[in-house]
Amino acid sequence: MKHEQVTFAYVGAFVDELARTGVRNACIAPGSRSTPLALMIARHPDIKVWLHLDERSTAFFALGMAKASREPVAILCSSGTATANFYPAVVEARVGRVPLIVLTADRPPEMRDVGAPQTIDQIRLYGAYPKWSVEVAVPEATPEMLRYARTLAGRAAGTATAEPAGPVHLNFPFREPLLPLPMGDETIESSAAWAGRDESRPYVMTRSAPRVLDDNDLDALATELTQAKRGIIVAGPQFDPALAEPVARLANVLGFPLLADPLSLVRC
Repeated sequence: MKHEQVTFAYVGAFVDELARTGVRNACIAPGSRSTPLALMIARHPDIKVWLHLDERSTAFFALGMAKASREPVAILCSSGTATANFYPAVVEARVGRVPLIVLTADRPPEMRDVGAPQTIDQIRLYGAYPKWSVEVAVPEATPEMLRYARTLAGRAAGTATAEPAGPVHLNFPFREPLLPLPMGDETIESSAAWAGRDESRPYVMTRSAPRVLDDNDLDALATELTQAKRGIIVAGPQFDPALAEPVARLANVLGFPLLADPLSLVRC
């Protein structure tokens, strides 16, 4: 199997798994090095592409979309300084608990630290702000590596959406050439790794358990609140529209005033 076919088989498995785990929107800032990911995302029938020429605009558009939909949104850019323009939105996503899947293309290892253009150190580029950062393996089309690509996508989506939600960063090194060739008669000997599981089920299933107080802690908190002579409830920015009713009911029972930030979804 030719190099181009290997790359697109590997990236195709990753993108297909993203779609299976609930990623419905991807915001792309065009570039050369990110071509394999951009093409496979654009070809997937279940992912809608939003194209922006400016990386910073791309990232903040995706941030707003993820806030509004409460679903993970992928963002993609090419290598080098283009990736640095995602930084402000990554920080906002972490402190604002917004699920972003940050995909950056990169030069392969042999082209780093040798003066190649559009090359910077992209490993853990965004510091401590992503919930999870991964230097993705160079593409291979073996069954083991296709399973790796699908598992990586499932874990990325699961980590981004797990409470507290936030950004994850996956850095993809790609070798040239970056354009696909027809597959011809060549096949990959692993239907599960190549085509995914039956009935569009994700390769990796993730579950988020509710975060709740146990009965003793809940009783202790209720006692402390009901015995308080004076109190106030401050509702800061959050994205759960279902919170308004129980918070208003709590304020009424306790007799505490409720101060709601405009971004709290609690004002009305």
